[in-house]
Amino acid sequence: MPRVLIVDDSQPNAELLEAHLDGSGLDTRIAPDGESALAAARDWQPDVILLDVMMPRLSGFEVCERLRADAATRSVGVLMVTALDQPADIERAVAVGTDDFITKPINKTELLIRVRALLDARKQSTDTDRALAYMGRVQLGV
Repeated sequence: MPRVLIVDDSQPNAELLEAHLDGSGLDTRIAPDGESALAAARDWQPDVILLDVMMPRLSGFEVCERLRADAATRSVGVLMVTALDQPADIERAVAVGTDDFITKPINKTELLIRVRALLDARKQSTDTDRALAYMGRVQLGV
């Protein structure tokens, strides 16, 4: 069963994401902060991480950057969840290695499409093939 780690310092937000994924054949866990997320990523080895951007102490940007720098977590799919929508924020997310981002408020259907697309894309052997597979799945909405 694919594993999805939900990282959000707001318990209601994390529980909402978990509820959106409930019944979709995914094993979910919640990490309340960046440090817990990094530990869970190494120990639990999720397939996808839903990563809140604005968290105290260690932001989602910093968490993503550390995930990509660690060989043990480099290939995990990262979908940043954010209220930020400025071009500079998007550029920073891409620069630290996110696969994609989704803005709040979260649409359940869009979330499921992107998580499934990211899970499917992770099966590809190269970064380019993964990106193309992901974009194709999201565009088709399947």
